Amino acid sequence: MSSHEDWEPVQRLRTYEQVMAQIEERILDGRLKAGDHLPSERDLAVLLGVSRPSLRESLRVLEALGAVDIRRGGGADGGAVLVDKAGPGFVNLLKLQVALGHFSQTDLLETRLALEAWACAEAAERRTDADLAALTAILDQMDEPAIETIEFNRLDAAFHVRIAEATGNALVAHLMESLRIAIHRQMIEAYARLADWRATARTVRAEHREILHLIDDGDAAAAARAVTVHIHSFYREGNVGGTDHPL
Repeated sequence: MSSHEDWEPVQRLRTYEQVMAQIEERILDGRLKAGDHLPSERDLAVLLGVSRPSLRESLRVLEALGAVDIRRGGGADGGAVLVDKAGPGFVNLLKLQVALGHFSQTDLLETRLALEAWACAEAAERRTDADLAALTAILDQMDEPAIETIEFNRLDAAFHVRIAEATGNALVAHLMESLRIAIHRQMIEAYARLADWRATARTVRAEHREILHLIDDGDAAAAARAVTVHIHSFYREGNVGGTDHPL
């Protein structure tokens, strides 16, 4: 006779979750690929034996996750299409997770340090003339005397993301952009706490120029050290996240 420990609760999945599970399974095993069209809403509902409202609910969730693009209208270009490039799903999820405090400020700082140090080192090895020109253009815009904090922070984020793009690693670039968007509010609040944000901005500009110089020189180790010092310095001065950091 079986013991009580052999029994497990029955999981009751809602219809839309079962629909999502079938679509996800086909993506994971390769039967569905980026750019593929799903069958029409009417046909897919019949194939799955579900109502069209339940099907629409599952597709809306997949769209929010950045896996499916729902294109309006009929014909070959309409309907649900599996996205062929990284979308905003991860960005939006990370932003909410950060806002809800599911990651500590130390978690965020350590993750950013790891990503940025690696990115600067790799960019020093892989950068092209086009990368250097794009990074220089961003820093030139940051030198605008009348620039305000919102625009300065936008360009600051763009500089760090562009370094990640210079590595040639699309996933790292996407993660960097997602992280900067997720901590955008914290960065703006950090600037607001500064006694003289323009003085800090001058320091940030100088440090950015040094990082770019080291990347241009191909000095991977020095570029990684420079960005680490740069991030530590701003986090301490701006008290990002409203807490003191042990790092």
